Amino acid sequence: MNLYLRKANILPKTENLAVVTTDIGSIDRRILKKNELDFVRKEAKKKSKFITINQYSRLVFICLVDGNGKGEHMILESYRRAGDTLVSLLNRSKATSVCVTSKEGQEELSAFAEGMLLGNYQFLKYKSKPESNSLKKISFFAPQLKQQDLDATKTICEAVYHARNLVNEPVISLNATDLANAFKGMGKDAGFSVKVFDKAKIKDMKMGGLLAVNMGSIDPPTFTVMEWKPSKHVNTKPIVLVGKGVVYDTGGLSLKPTPGSMDYMKCDMAGGAAVGSAMYAVAKLKLPLHVIALVPATDNRPDGNAYTPGDVITMMSGLKVEVLNTDAEGRMILADALHYAKQFQPELVMEFSTLTGAAAAAIGQYGIVAMGTCEDDTRRDLHKSGEMVYERLAEFPFWDEYDELIKSDVADIKNIGGPMAGAITAGRFLKKFTDYPYMHFDIAGPAFGKGGDSYRGKNGTGVGVRLIVEYLQRRASK
Repeated sequence: MNLYLRKANILPKTENLAVVTTDIGSIDRRILKKNELDFVRKEAKKKSKFITINQYSRLVFICLVDGNGKGEHMILESYRRAGDTLVSLLNRSKATSVCVTSKEGQEELSAFAEGMLLGNYQFLKYKSKPESNSLKKISFFAPQLKQQDLDATKTICEAVYHARNLVNEPVISLNATDLANAFKGMGKDAGFSVKVFDKAKIKDMKMGGLLAVNMGSIDPPTFTVMEWKPSKHVNTKPIVLVGKGVVYDTGGLSLKPTPGSMDYMKCDMAGGAAVGSAMYAVAKLKLPLHVIALVPATDNRPDGNAYTPGDVITMMSGLKVEVLNTDAEGRMILADALHYAKQFQPELVMEFSTLTGAAAAAIGQYGIVAMGTCEDDTRRDLHKSGEMVYERLAEFPFWDEYDELIKSDVADIKNIGGPMAGAITAGRFLKKFTDYPYMHFDIAGPAFGKGGDSYRGKNGTGVGVRLIVEYLQRRASK
């Protein structure tokens, strides 16, 4: 992240200034002259939320945030969006630095800083003549905000940057091995351990689902195990994160159409990117939790030896799966990872995947489809965490009757359940490989933004990272 974020000890006189407030009357009288303040009041009556004053030696931005009549999570989201808008104004003005001053609370200003940092993200690796954002330095003159608050916000945003970069990288330069190496790099930087199993080891472990999906690829699969285990962790059983690592999904022999579908499938490893990048934040923040992350990775291609509809695959668990659609490949590789997680006797397994178009069709890009078997108090904490970072959960029913839809005539289960309840039957398929508290998060809708959405931007959004970190921070505080 090419941004310097710090706390200011004095109110600057010449640096660009942003005043964040819900009340014009609270603006420091040292900042604006009477005629400037009159102008601000006049513009505010016109419902203007961002008012710019050119003081010749600097620009002053008055950011009026609507913090009334909303729930806490909606208020924080208003601050994030305001931070993103300010960043856009600063970059359009070619400003290189800004000092933010405010009398708002610590949580509100941390959300504002988060919106600024995430809104300033760019992926310019393949631009011959990149137009880089001008903003390089952000400072905060606000006694209620500590440097450690800013450091934590920056760490979490850096983790989101990592996830976005991975999702935005095309498969020509990010195959399964490259993804595993990226996790190794993050582990070395943040201080968590990383083990990568190669194809020979995967065969030894009899991960039939991962091997089947990989049959059509000339690149080998990988299975990455990441672990953060500080000496004074507060959980007796680990929390395990599992992420889908399909680095590119053509659909295999059940080939996807290209426009609006296959052309975006470099994002099919967004779940793996989310859990690996969350591990980066967990370790950097030194959370007192034992956390493990698992990412099975491969691409899914229609080579001459690719697995086919009608095949029966023996999974790592021993369960036999009838394949009726090779484009339902994510659940095949995740099933092996979920079975592998049993050895840890986890407190909770959180699995993230761009699993079904049905989830995206149901709620669009506005939230995450969730379902699972964890306890009600854990479920409440997950929902609260999703609200606080505005990665909201839409929980679907998880009734046993849905298992009828994935019964197979020739094997134990089949890998698709038909046209009805597609997101749920995918979740029920995965449940077959668990014996622990489990929560499935289908991020197919919000993982890749095809149009701009405030600080989430376009293309890879990094969804899931902030949700995981928020939940783990809450868990660590108990």
